[in-house]
Amino acid sequence: METVNATYAYVTNLEVMHLLQQIKGTKKKFGMRNLATVTYEALQFLEESPCKTQTRESINSYLCDLAAYRLMPHEMLQMVNDPPTSALHTQLLIDDNKIPLTDEENEAIIELTHKHFYNSGADQLQPSQAQG
Repeated sequence: METVNATYAYVTNLEVMHLLQQIKGTKKKFGMRNLATVTYEALQFLEESPCKTQTRESINSYLCDLAAYRLMPHEMLQMVNDPPTSALHTQLLIDDNKIPLTDEENEAIIELTHKHFYNSGADQLQPSQAQG
């Protein structure tokens, strides 16, 4: 028998960052020195990660585009939290027990990543320049 928790859901680094910013912004921190330290350290990490430039809209459109591939929800979450920039990076984010992605699928996922998370023209040209 499997117990299903209706409140269980995957959370992206962007959502965690927003929650921590709300906690940091609250004035009720009576006796919560450790919480303030953990909040500060986690925010420092997240503000230097790829989630600092992501938006809910870019994540949603990226996930819609990734739906065409045979990826598990936790794999898509990993790709959102750590956007792949190479074929090796993509394969490392995918479970070993799956059928490997083809080279074309890998390249398409990398292009999707650049399209949704790296908006500058130089970054979008990077994957195709690596081929030529």
